[in-house]
Amino acid sequence: MYVDLETIKLLWPELILVLLASWIYIGGTVQQSRLWWTLFSMAGYLVAGYAVLSGEARLWYGPDAGDAYVGSGPLAVDYLGHVVRLFAVGIGFLFALVTSSSARRELASELLATWMLLVAGLMLVARANDIVFLFVSLELVSIPTYVLLYIGRRDRATSEAAVKYFFLSILSSGMLLYGLTMLYGIAGTTTISGAGDSIRAAMLGGGSLVGLAPVALILMLAGLGFKITAVPFHFYAPDVYQGATNANAGLLAVVPKIAGIIALIRVVVVAMPTVSEYAWQLTIVLALLTMTLGNVCALWQQNIRRMMAYSSIAHAGYMLIGISVALAASGSYGGVSATLFYLIVYVFATLGTFAALVSLSSEQHELSSLEELAGLGKSKPFAAAAIAVCMFSLAGIPPLAGFWGKLTLFSSSIRLALDPQHSSLTFWFILLAIGGAVNAAIAAAYYLRVVATMYFQASKIEIKASGRNTASLAMGFAALVVIAIGALPRSIISETERAESVSAQPRLAIQSTVSADEIVVSDTLAGGRMLAPRN
Repeated sequence: MYVDLETIKLLWPELILVLLASWIYIGGTVQQSRLWWTLFSMAGYLVAGYAVLSGEARLWYGPDAGDAYVGSGPLAVDYLGHVVRLFAVGIGFLFALVTSSSARRELASELLATWMLLVAGLMLVARANDIVFLFVSLELVSIPTYVLLYIGRRDRATSEAAVKYFFLSILSSGMLLYGLTMLYGIAGTTTISGAGDSIRAAMLGGGSLVGLAPVALILMLAGLGFKITAVPFHFYAPDVYQGATNANAGLLAVVPKIAGIIALIRVVVVAMPTVSEYAWQLTIVLALLTMTLGNVCALWQQNIRRMMAYSSIAHAGYMLIGISVALAASGSYGGVSATLFYLIVYVFATLGTFAALVSLSSEQHELSSLEELAGLGKSKPFAAAAIAVCMFSLAGIPPLAGFWGKLTLFSSSIRLALDPQHSSLTFWFILLAIGGAVNAAIAAAYYLRVVATMYFQASKIEIKASGRNTASLAMGFAALVVIAIGALPRSIISETERAESVSAQPRLAIQSTVSADEIVVSDTLAGGRMLAPRN
């Protein structure tokens, strides 16, 4: 695949983050000011976010905006990648506040810089249109995660959690790599989709090696299932979450899930349309098992991080509902859109919860057990209110964002089930929607138990003020976002629907440059040509 200067220009936001992270690493050896490096990293995220918006403004906003899919080298310049890149920058900004609160002064620069590299990797995953580029981008997410887990806290539990995650992550990467190499063997190219030779085109065209597609699918689901904590690849999560710090548990609950879901959309939903006849059956089974095991096991957990680990497993099952719908039938069922919307509301609610736990902890003691939250409604009303909002959202209680997230997922499944054109799928997708609703009811039990503990139980342990004000800011902002999305869900749903509509038809690619202001793109399936503004 040809990589030219135009391709490099598309990566300015990621390059900015990598360069600033390198500067923080070097500068941290001279100046160990946690405040200044926090402000510097936050400014870096703002600059990167501005670069994303300004670089693609003419493609996606204004009167000249179009829904073009533009491939440049190994990159997919579509609205899905655009939305996820902006989302990743926002998550990085909030986690900079959380990390600054929990980091020891001598390690603050290293933690903040490593987070910037991780966010850059997440942004690259969103843009990947090449399986080699995708794998390297996923590793740019995984490797900083190992570092953050290891230096989060100096004790045996944290070291054990880091080692467990490290070795099991390598195993999952190996399975994913085997699956990707089979895709290369089938197609003879590493390009996921676009004009000319691509994996998608090879799948649609058939061939002697297409019979390897089921094996490739299983291997890739295993590798990515580890990242999103889908059953049966979830087993590491409870122990690793419990051994990690609250900040790092929040990292594990959020970032690998975003990367895994986007990678699933790219390499399964987009690149492998012909596997849908058996892929949707497999993902339905995974969704039901993941939801049920996660929610049932969370019921009796007393460690808050362990409970949130099982919660994260359950939410991976909910997201697989949308993936199942997208795999079963293309059309206006909104499977990918529902998954993206649910991912967004899940991330903010989970981030808000862990930011609250960080704000209530100190360097000497990490808040861990559920009983430590008793009486929090009186002693720390702001933190208790933020946690309650996030718990209600995760439980799917209206009118918060989590309710709309679950509603969009279940609605997409029911719409597909009731379509006469897919009558053979009716039973399975009605079952999937019912299973999701039952699991939502089960989940409400342990989420509401957290709220009941904070407001209706007397305090047994006094929580001293930790002075972690930046984590409190992240907590408050995340809770406000959950409320705002609940009040105006359509504003976000319309964005995810647009992302799905563009990414679901990956047919256009850069063909040639005609001037400094426009790029000629060709639609190889429809036989048409169109112009898209150069970014």
